[in-house]
Amino acid sequence: MPFFRKKRLFIILIGIIILVVLIGFSLKERDQLTTPEQFIKDTVGWAQSVVHTPVKFITDIFTNIDDLKDTYKENQILKEKLSQYKSLIYEVQEIKEDNKELRKTLDKTNSIRDFNPIQATVMSRTPERWVEQITINKGLQDGVRSNMAVITADGMVGKIQTASQFSSTVQLLTGFDQFNRISATISRKEGNDIFGLIEEYDKETNSLHFKIIEESEADLKKGEKVFSSGMGGVFPAGLFIGTVKEVVPDQYGLTQTALVEPAADMFEINNVIVVDRTLKENDKTDAVQEEKE
Repeated sequence: MPFFRKKRLFIILIGIIILVVLIGFSLKERDQLTTPEQFIKDTVGWAQSVVHTPVKFITDIFTNIDDLKDTYKENQILKEKLSQYKSLIYEVQEIKEDNKELRKTLDKTNSIRDFNPIQATVMSRTPERWVEQITINKGLQDGVRSNMAVITADGMVGKIQTASQFSSTVQLLTGFDQFNRISATISRKEGNDIFGLIEEYDKETNSLHFKIIEESEADLKKGEKVFSSGMGGVFPAGLFIGTVKEVVPDQYGLTQTALVEPAADMFEINNVIVVDRTLKENDKTDAVQEEKE
């Protein structure tokens, strides 16, 4: 037994010595590897490649999935920010338009202060009578009465049809018929004013019918401006109604009818001015001249 133990110990020592020699030999700078070294190196490299390839493939799959998730989240965030940005742009545009309209309304109020203007905001518009009526937020408590003229910064839009305590219904010019007429005039510098009546609104031509009532051969021209004359006793004088866009004779050729394009946009009304018909008599001409300019 002691012999075998010594023999085993001797073999271990010899193996250690050989291993140390081999390690020392492998650490030397050489141009070529031995065949066993090449075999071991190639075997280890091949084994690493076999293990690394599927591991890398699986890792890439999970990495791509994470990247897709991150891309999706970033895309959602960008969409939300883009939507918010668009909404902000629309809000800014609306604010600018409202501000512009309010400034024009304020300027108009100052220019017709002798008319006792009452500023109002449109509350609603009846769907079934969209082109005929609107409801405003001023009523009897604010001095609004039936038949008062209603204008915007661009021109006349209609008249008060009915007034409640805190709101009123406005009949638009687009809802006027033969029973709702406006005494109107085309004022000229040389004094040859043309008088007539705004009789109705023609939906086919989107224009008001201005029928000339005087017996005159005056040459009515396209582009001339039509104002309320104040002779009807309902509307004050000098309110801008619209612009002549065409003149047509009646079937007998005795009278002329002018197709007048309304000055105000009847389909986009947000702020209005109710005009009390108390204009000073000596200021009527000045109001007409101001509107013409």
